[in-house]
Amino acid sequence: MKTNQPISNSEMIVNGDGSIFHLHLRPEHIKDNIIIVGDPNRVNLVASFFDSVESETSAREFHTITGTYKGKPIMCLSHGIGGDNIDIVVNELDALANIDLGTRQVKDSFRQLNIVRIGTSGGLQPDLPVGSYVIAQKGIGFDGVLNFYAGRNDVCDLDFERHFCDTVGWNKLWAKPYVADADPELVERISQGEMKLGCTISANGFYGPQGRQLRLELADPELNRKIEAFRYKDHRITNYEMESAALQGLCKLLGHRAMTICTIIANRLSHDATANYKTAMSDLIQKVLDRI
Repeated sequence: MKTNQPISNSEMIVNGDGSIFHLHLRPEHIKDNIIIVGDPNRVNLVASFFDSVESETSAREFHTITGTYKGKPIMCLSHGIGGDNIDIVVNELDALANIDLGTRQVKDSFRQLNIVRIGTSGGLQPDLPVGSYVIAQKGIGFDGVLNFYAGRNDVCDLDFERHFCDTVGWNKLWAKPYVADADPELVERISQGEMKLGCTISANGFYGPQGRQLRLELADPELNRKIEAFRYKDHRITNYEMESAALQGLCKLLGHRAMTICTIIANRLSHDATANYKTAMSDLIQKVLDRI
C-alpha cells in the first residue's frame, strides 16, 4: 500500500526511543533473512550458532537477537503463541522495512523479507514419527486472522477451503478457515528435497480447537477423525500447530516470502510424544541457517 497521507499515531504506535510498539525494534535492527520461533528461550539456541551478535532486545514474549551467520546478516525473533501474535509480528516487521517511522509515510521502494518459522507440532498421519520435519506447504487457518484483511481471497486456495468445510461439516459458529500457501521458492531452498511437505492446521487454541478434551466436552468430538481422513487432490492434512497460516497469508498479502517448518513432537494417532526434542530442533535450526 502506498499513500500520500501519513499513518496516524493510533494506527502505528512508535515508542519514545523510535522503536515499533510491541517488538521494541528500530529500523536499523531489521534484516532481510529472519527466523521466528515461538519460545523466547529458543532465540538463544538459534543465536548460539551465530558468528557474531549485534543486538538483543526483549519485550513481553518478543525476544530478538540480530547478528551474522557465516557472514550473512540474520535475525531471530520469538513470536509467542497463536495467530494474533503473528498478526503483530508480521505487520511490525513490515513497518520496520517499508514505512518511514519518522515521517509515517510508506517508502517508495519495497523491501522484501524472507521469514522462516521453526516450530513444534503434533502429527496427524501414521508416517510422521516423532522427530520428523514437516513443511507447511499449505497452512489452514482456524484463527480467522486473515479474514479481517482486504484481498484475502486473492492469496488463498478457495477450492481447498470449500472442499474442506463441506467434507468435515464445518460448524458455522467457528471462524471460516482460510488456506495460504508457503512461498514455493523459499520451500525449495530450505527443503532441498529432504523434508516432508504437508498441509498444516493452524488452530486457534491448544485444547478444544485441536481436539483435546480435559473437563470440557468438545462441540464436535469427531472433528479430528474427519480431518485425518480428509483428502483433496493429492493433499492430506499432516499436522497441527498455531501460527503457519497467519504467517503465510499475511506475508503473501504484504509481498514477503514466508514458510513454516516444524519438528513433530507428538503423534495424535500413535499417542506417542516426547518433551525431549532438543537434538532434533538443533539439527533443524542449523539446516535452516545454512539454507535461508
